[in-house]
Amino acid sequence: MAIKTGKEYVESLRKRRIKVYLFGEKVENPVDHPIIRPSINSVAVTYDVANDPNYEDLATATSHLTGEKINRFTHIHQSTQDLVKKVKLLRLLGQKTGICFQRCVGMDSLNALSIATFEMDQKLGTEYHKRFTDYLKYVQENDLMCCGAMTDPKGDRSLRPSQQADPDLYLRIVEQRDDGIVVRGSKIHQTGAVNSHEIIVMPTRTMRKEDEDYGVSFAIPSDTEGLIYIYGRQSCDLRKLEDAEIDLGNARYGGQEAMIIFDDVFVPWERVFMAGEHEFAWPIVNEFSAYHRQSYGGCKAGVGDVLIGAAATIAEYNGVATASHIRDKIVEMNHLNETIYACGIACSAEGYKTPSGTYLVNILLSNICKQNVTRFPYEIVRLAEDIAGGLLVTLPSEKDLKNPEIGKYMNKYLKGQKEIPTESRLRMLRLIENISMGLGAIGYQIESMHGAGSPQAQRIMIEREVNIEWKKKLAKFLAGIEKEE
Repeated sequence: MAIKTGKEYVESLRKRRIKVYLFGEKVENPVDHPIIRPSINSVAVTYDVANDPNYEDLATATSHLTGEKINRFTHIHQSTQDLVKKVKLLRLLGQKTGICFQRCVGMDSLNALSIATFEMDQKLGTEYHKRFTDYLKYVQENDLMCCGAMTDPKGDRSLRPSQQADPDLYLRIVEQRDDGIVVRGSKIHQTGAVNSHEIIVMPTRTMRKEDEDYGVSFAIPSDTEGLIYIYGRQSCDLRKLEDAEIDLGNARYGGQEAMIIFDDVFVPWERVFMAGEHEFAWPIVNEFSAYHRQSYGGCKAGVGDVLIGAAATIAEYNGVATASHIRDKIVEMNHLNETIYACGIACSAEGYKTPSGTYLVNILLSNICKQNVTRFPYEIVRLAEDIAGGLLVTLPSEKDLKNPEIGKYMNKYLKGQKEIPTESRLRMLRLIENISMGLGAIGYQIESMHGAGSPQAQRIMIEREVNIEWKKKLAKFLAGIEKEE
């Protein structure tokens, strides 16, 4: 099958029989639901750019399995250039959507499993890598949207999976059969889950022997019997149910998170990539996390570009664009944003080939990238809010603007520069609100903190990856304490 178009992707979702709940009610038609559809539109962009000749080099790749042209989101990295192109593609998509386009997690899952399954087979004599390779061909040939499912509810964080009062607080194998396994549990914070064709499950942490039932990885269609999706709320989400466009801020696209329930779900063996090999839980977590922290160097820089553009535009609309302190704030926003991007490029350029043939990023630098992302977007947002002014949080509704009796007053008193329509000024304020604290928060600010691991997770990895003893030797040599080796 050729690379899907955005329209073909949307239509393919209609063929699923997926069980979704939103606001306590079952959603009969998720594809056209006004709260869900903007997030589907975001994913569709990842398909459309792959069909645009202007972006062919970034958005497509050649499958190392079949030699066919495929969407880069289904590709396994074969070089450092692949890693760099990934970051550049994610920045482009962030610029085009201004939100989370949800496809990175699946891509990062595929690449992590391509390494881990190979290593398991080499050490244990299993057949996981062959299973994975067959599955990967299926994903590539059908250009499927995959949801990478790693995060468990975790319950009491001081206890290991097998120590929890409720054993289902980490997803686990409850039965092994001749034809497959049965799993029970949940995965939470699942980006784009409802919009996916496939759910790829991975363990969420290191495991010990006593946790072996929790050492599980597999892939299943998103409408598999026993899967239930509970749609996550976002700030101001009810605006999507109004007859509104201006008040949405981002009038075209949205993000999505969901909680997935695995209610005794059957998985055939050909789709199982780990079943009790607890010692390989950490490699999967480590490699996936490295890839996903790299991803943030692209997508968050792209959304940052939109927010910086919005801040610069509202400064013009407010008549303050030439003020020195405004210009300096725009410079600072750009400095922080390009630093995020630079780390994404750096960890890609310093990537390396693993024994599986898959290229992995520089793990230290990918964690530095994500550590910056837990901080810099917050400062970029603060500066954008500073430039926008107080109207950002006191602006009356779109319905007031369109009201025949009072709309004229809004047009009169909320005008900025005389050449700029009042509506344009209000639209830009709503876009800044959307990205910084409203409907778009899941795609920028809050996700920047907790997506791909909270700040302490990166700090732990930074401590592990830095060779502090080598740095001490450098200092001791220059101080005349030790001789150079």
